[in-house]
Amino acid sequence: MNKLYKVVLGLTTLMVTSCTKYEALEFSVIKPESATAQEDIDAYPALKSYINRTTYPNFKFGVALSLSDYVNKGVMYRLANKNFDEIVLGYEMKHGAVVQADGSLALDNVSKLLATAKENNILVYGHTLCWHANQNATYLKKVIAPDILSSTGPGWDLITAADFEGNVTNNFEANANAVTSYTATGGGANGVGRALKITNASVRTNDWEAQFFLKFSPVAVLGEKYTLKMDVKADVSASYPTQAHVTAGAYKHWDFFGTISATPTWTTYTKEITITADMATCGAIAFNLGKTATNFYFDNITLTKYNATGSVQTKEKTSEQKNTLITSALDKWMSGMMTVSKPYVKAWDVVNEPMDDGKPYELKTGVGKTLATDEFYWQDYMGKDYAVTAFQLARKYGNASDILFINDYNLEYNLDKCRGLIAYVSYIEGKGVKVDGIGTQMHIDIKSDKTKIADMFKLLAATGKVIKISELDIGLGSVKTDNATQAQYQAQAEMYKYVIDKYFELIPAAQRYGITLWSPLDSPANSSWRADEPIGLWTKDYVRKVAYSYVAESIKANMK
Repeated sequence: MNKLYKVVLGLTTLMVTSCTKYEALEFSVIKPESATAQEDIDAYPALKSYINRTTYPNFKFGVALSLSDYVNKGVMYRLANKNFDEIVLGYEMKHGAVVQADGSLALDNVSKLLATAKENNILVYGHTLCWHANQNATYLKKVIAPDILSSTGPGWDLITAADFEGNVTNNFEANANAVTSYTATGGGANGVGRALKITNASVRTNDWEAQFFLKFSPVAVLGEKYTLKMDVKADVSASYPTQAHVTAGAYKHWDFFGTISATPTWTTYTKEITITADMATCGAIAFNLGKTATNFYFDNITLTKYNATGSVQTKEKTSEQKNTLITSALDKWMSGMMTVSKPYVKAWDVVNEPMDDGKPYELKTGVGKTLATDEFYWQDYMGKDYAVTAFQLARKYGNASDILFINDYNLEYNLDKCRGLIAYVSYIEGKGVKVDGIGTQMHIDIKSDKTKIADMFKLLAATGKVIKISELDIGLGSVKTDNATQAQYQAQAEMYKYVIDKYFELIPAAQRYGITLWSPLDSPANSSWRADEPIGLWTKDYVRKVAYSYVAESIKANMK
């Protein structure tokens, strides 16, 4: 209702000879409707005051915030304490925030948070123990890194070699005019073993018409140092140049390892070079034999590259070893976090976002993806039973009465994903491990399908599990804060109310854990979460929005 305000103006008229009598003029102005509406919203009591503790003693109304926002005791600290029963940290209780480079756990900040929450009699919800994001992936990858078998200081690494004693021919070849064969045993250098014999039957117009190639990888890089060493001879004295080829037959440069002289007596040829721009990217040495008609012999070829930092020989760990090591790392992390938290934390997201969006009945995987620096998929090393292990560890290290959740998003958008999650819960419990609850995140907007939201609640209710709306926020579609209209804010308020009403209508009372708002304030433009979206019950300046009043009315109506 518009309110009328009286305004009195005192008018004084100065006369030349005397002052006139003072008269008060009275008139009324209409208070703007927007101001009246805001006063009505501001008149609502704190949200948690609407919860009927007698009828619903276990219902939790929660909010997500940062650790610093709470322990620094600023405006968000006061807002949380006044309006909510429970807080959850968006990041600071996750693996990436706590596990250090050496695997140790930095838990002092968590302890400080828990102590501050206890002072204010507000609960803390544990989020989250086993997830693929916000992990110290660098440490976890180090845990399963290949074993180092040996290491050496600076020196020459063997790139390729050929002694022609066996039948391995993958690192050399010749063109049609250079006919290859092997000598008899004893025909090799110094009378030992075999040698490669190459026959050039006639003098060619061009030396490269009869070519022998030594192939190697990786290809040469500018500035690298190589040494070619080999034993050579020919039936008659001959000299032949070498060329740099990208691959055998793909010429790049006229000189690679110099010109070689061969005589009827075995000699050892050694040549060290530094790779120039003309030689870079080449992976084959061509020996041009076409100018002399004779038999050429090669033995004990080695191509080495200088390694200024030394070399390391490694061996990849087996899948079984990786499983054991990663399981141990999960055990260490959960043990440390839960031991510190168990005096005060009584509910946890044990496994977060397990199901694949494209294949909603299967688990997510990091295989074949380019992973962010903080991504690590436990299931890729522990298999489908990774959640079984996680719940077992949570039972082991937490309180016997803890409520343990599995949590995922888009369950209201993709009902098959909801069904897939429910099926995975059945799988976990088929292994003898209990899952107490299912969390549905519900990052939605005003255009979300209300029928699907209701159908999701029905599916979740049918499990008999405790159900939590774990991360509720509602946007305006693609609309940013500066462009939002009052009609859109009204639609947002109505959607908040719809979600809460349907939760109470379709989830039986005994299965209701509660509702957590993931973003109480509208998200700033520089946020990593739904940037510049007006998703909260308060503006960025802590002004209540119409959605606040609709949430309050919904809680009030459903708490009867």
